[in-house]
Amino acid sequence: MLRLFDRESIGQLEWPDTADGGYAKRYLLPLLQQPVESFVPNLSTALHVLQLNDNVLPLTVNEAEYDNSYVCSPYTHYVSYAKQELYLLKSRPVQLALGGLLSAIGWLLKGSGFNRAVHVNNWLLSTNLYPELSDEEMEETVRYLLRSFPQHTLIFRSLNRTTNATMIDALEKLGFRMVPSRQVYLLKPSDDAWMNAKARWLLKRDYGLLDKHGYEAVGPEELTEADMSRLADLYRALYLDKYSYHNPQFGTSFFKLAWQEGLLELHALRHKPTGRLDAVLGFFCRNGVMTTPIFGYDTSLPQELGLYRMLSSVLIGIARTNGHLLHESSGAAQFKRNRGAVADIEYNAVYDRHLPFRRRSGWMLLHKTLNGIGIPLMKKYKF
Repeated sequence: MLRLFDRESIGQLEWPDTADGGYAKRYLLPLLQQPVESFVPNLSTALHVLQLNDNVLPLTVNEAEYDNSYVCSPYTHYVSYAKQELYLLKSRPVQLALGGLLSAIGWLLKGSGFNRAVHVNNWLLSTNLYPELSDEEMEETVRYLLRSFPQHTLIFRSLNRTTNATMIDALEKLGFRMVPSRQVYLLKPSDDAWMNAKARWLLKRDYGLLDKHGYEAVGPEELTEADMSRLADLYRALYLDKYSYHNPQFGTSFFKLAWQEGLLELHALRHKPTGRLDAVLGFFCRNGVMTTPIFGYDTSLPQELGLYRMLSSVLIGIARTNGHLLHESSGAAQFKRNRGAVADIEYNAVYDRHLPFRRRSGWMLLHKTLNGIGIPLMKKYKF
């Protein structure tokens, strides 16, 4: 069964009586009842819900919105955000050359209507985790969405061979092209094969910093609604102020929703002498995979405290206890490698065969350029 719902018709949806169905209802209903911008100010999108048998998948539909966060704007991801990260290459000539290339590509992408797209299973987070879908369900979904959105590119974000090999194979058979997105890091801390002696020693040392500096890890049951503003500030300090305002700008209202409805399991580091919360992480799990779209700490405190190391050790400890594969997203590459994480290339699966050449030209260029130049650079510079 396939049905599509929007803000006006969502009341007709009979939410599946499953764990994933309940999660989707708690997450998506508030975002349909209020503007998405009230929870994530730098996101403008038309949110739809696709019922696929016992699965409920959020769809984001966009036309242009080139200033959007990258979770809904391919242009922001491949051009605006990419320009900001050129400093990672540590080579001024390479930075200048790629900066000029990105500007030229950006001009072409806008001319091709690049952001006119439907993102499937888009939870508005840095990493989307997928339910198990059969090849038949995938094909049925694609055909249905092509009929529903004949002028839009179809995109499945956050796919990698480690966790999504079957889905990638199915989408490629349907005619999707795999456009590289970023290099991500994956870790199975409960499996000794993933972690050597050095990694285990580093994690033990990192966790020891909590006692050394007077911190304790607190879980969601120990947090209160009054803490949500502080947690939002900690996320902002790292992901927005330090990294990029192209990341989703989750505010206090989003943190309250995530905490109250259990959309993300929020943990924090509390400084015992003062009672102050100085770091936060928030994760969710699906099909044995765990990812952490919320991560932040008070960047005004001395770096020698090692808040990032403490928070990472707490996260890995939770993943070990749960037995999950930990999707650590991108960034801090060497830090993650030293602690046992393994790199993999993440892709956007893109379907645009139904569109005229002008609309396909941007994705064709990116597909060729990123597979030919982008992946080798990611692997060489390990970012």
